[in-house]
Amino acid sequence: MKTLFFAWRYLWSRPLGAALNVLLLSLGLASITFLLLVGYQLSKAFDRDLAGIDVVVGAKGSPMQLILSGVLHVDVPPGNVPLKAVKELEKNPLVASVIPISLGDNFQAYRIVGTSHAYVDLYDAKLAQGRLWSEPMQVVLGATVAHKLGLQLGSVFVGSHGLTPGGHAHGSSPYTVVGILQPSGSVLDRLILTDTASVWKVHEDYTAVNDEDRAAMMEEREITMALVKYRTPMAAVTFPRYVNTTTEMQAAAPAMEITRLLHMLGLGTDVLRSFAGVLLLTAGLSVFIALWSAVRERRADLALLRMLGAPPSRVAALLLSEALWLGVLAAVLGLALGQAFTAVLGWFLQLDTSLLVGGMVWPSDLWLVPVVALGVSLGAALLPAVGAYRVSVLELLQGR
Repeated sequence: MKTLFFAWRYLWSRPLGAALNVLLLSLGLASITFLLLVGYQLSKAFDRDLAGIDVVVGAKGSPMQLILSGVLHVDVPPGNVPLKAVKELEKNPLVASVIPISLGDNFQAYRIVGTSHAYVDLYDAKLAQGRLWSEPMQVVLGATVAHKLGLQLGSVFVGSHGLTPGGHAHGSSPYTVVGILQPSGSVLDRLILTDTASVWKVHEDYTAVNDEDRAAMMEEREITMALVKYRTPMAAVTFPRYVNTTTEMQAAAPAMEITRLLHMLGLGTDVLRSFAGVLLLTAGLSVFIALWSAVRERRADLALLRMLGAPPSRVAALLLSEALWLGVLAAVLGLALGQAFTAVLGWFLQLDTSLLVGGMVWPSDLWLVPVVALGVSLGAALLPAVGAYRVSVLELLQGR
């Protein structure tokens, strides 16, 4: 304990140098923490929200856009598809189930999604209050929506056209809250769910001029996309090709598109990882120079310790303890900065309404950060410690 105490005093005897070393090391560790946290939370969100969905069928366009808009709800869909065409897909022997998804409106930036009860069952979501909708214009709120907007059972609101705030409000078609879901950690937490017929009713009431016009709209009803689950794994080989070549729709495999997305993101993370490596290397070199200089500057102190009976191992332990303090301080600061950077990213991009990037989490890989911190600091101190261990009292007194 005395060795640790003396090491702490020695460390801060030159506060500017110590602060610089801690800062350099902590910035590199913060970068590593940020990468680990973002990678962990994105992977967790993808695995959670894509579970049970084999393929997404929607309008032709970008397959990745189809996945991001219909499954993760972070993009705008490429268009709508005819309801009749989706009904035909349900008859395909390769298809086990089809969940309709209809988008088009929002309430204070939270998407109103027309779907079926099967969408709630897909994520094993449970009700915290109320019940599921039983007729059009009834909605069930995700846990985040209810908390952020302060809505309760019986609350009435009107949606706005579009998937972002500022669109035309459908004032003549109010929704009524009949249920609130328990927090599930899935995309449902950030959605307002209702029957598919609600979406049709809102827009038909808004645009239809007479009964004949309304009847024509009913014949041409559309949905945004369909989430399809295969009856057999072999369907993955033939079903997407069938949809893409014989229909006016496209089929996008979530696993394939997310893999491509992660590869694209990996190019950016490689740059940040390299930057973190340079910072850690610079910090290690700085710690080495500081401790090596400390051995030369503290010759009188080291000589006094040796004359008072301290063995060479105690002198070496003093330098290693000083490096240990640097590693501990940098690890704590680096972890805190990494968590803060992730939270700021989530707040800045408003990811709390989409992928839940941000907040305090601790994946098991995060233990790598303090290990790296101690490894860099103790590794940089090893050579100065060996030098202090080998030097004799006579050489210390002579200042050589």
